[in-house]
Amino acid sequence: MIITFILSAIGHYADWDHTLQFVLSAIAVVFVAGFLGRATESVAHYAGQRLGGFLNATFGNAAELIIAFFLVKEGLFDMVKASLTGSIIGNLLLVLGLSIFAGGMKFKVQNFNVTLAGLNGSLMIVAVIALFVPAMFFNTHSITEKDTDVLSLVVAGLLIASYMAWLVFSMITHKKYLADVTVDSEEELPNEHKPAWSMKQSIIYLVLATVMVAFVSEWLVGTLETLTERFGFSELFVGAFLVAIIGNAAEHSAAIMLAMKNKIGAAVEIAVGSSLQIALFVAPVLIFASYFLGNTMDIVFTTIEIVAIAVSVFIAKSIIQDGATNWYEGLLLLAVYLILGVSFYLV
Repeated sequence: MIITFILSAIGHYADWDHTLQFVLSAIAVVFVAGFLGRATESVAHYAGQRLGGFLNATFGNAAELIIAFFLVKEGLFDMVKASLTGSIIGNLLLVLGLSIFAGGMKFKVQNFNVTLAGLNGSLMIVAVIALFVPAMFFNTHSITEKDTDVLSLVVAGLLIASYMAWLVFSMITHKKYLADVTVDSEEELPNEHKPAWSMKQSIIYLVLATVMVAFVSEWLVGTLETLTERFGFSELFVGAFLVAIIGNAAEHSAAIMLAMKNKIGAAVEIAVGSSLQIALFVAPVLIFASYFLGNTMDIVFTTIEIVAIAVSVFIAKSIIQDGATNWYEGLLLLAVYLILGVSFYLV
């Protein structure tokens, strides 16, 4: 991690070839995100499973949020929307799919709180509605571009309020109601051990990893335009798959490890919770950030992006709604992700 971080820094400040800079930065982001995931998991151990899953999702999204903020600053709104789309479908299909598949290969059937699964599904549908409605009104020319900006800010504000209310509901007022089915057991699970770091060390490493992610993300963003031009990739593919996969590295490792320890509830909390956080909090925050930077980014996503998100929500909701998973369901999620990946590449 340290070697790739230093090489990425040298490449950026010495102005090496942009393709080489992208490769070094991408590798560095993966290593740093892994370090971030380990630090978050360590903090989560002391915080408890529900809060731990939320922390994993939040700090796992730090890379995407920081990368997206620098893209907003550069005015690359199409790539921002593509990266947000990629983060949502990446978490719902790739991270969740790999977690369910890996956990299912070790345990025949894994169970988690069915009520939580249902509520997560409802929240995902709200996110799809919030993206669909502004796009429909704008594309049918029912509202002007200026009105679209106003609508985007209103929708963003409502989504943030909804997400904050969800945190209060799930973490405070209905915490026991949504407790995971494995939480009652105080026995240590197979292959599970206490984290190597103390609470204080874990928090310090968490802050350090977040700062490192911020630097590497800025260096990575600086190479994306050259990369798209040189290799003929569309902004949609780069944002939705390359940036999203790199940014999701922390969630991948944390969710899969938890699923293989038979903590599928925490793994689902990371994957689905991360998607919800992107749709209900990160995207709205970026819209407000763009407004304060003087050039408002609207919430109008392309038809392709909305269809991709809707398809991902539909299959993910249908798989998790019964509160039980197996390896074949994980394979179905991965199949849908590959279908979308090839489709985005050919755009």
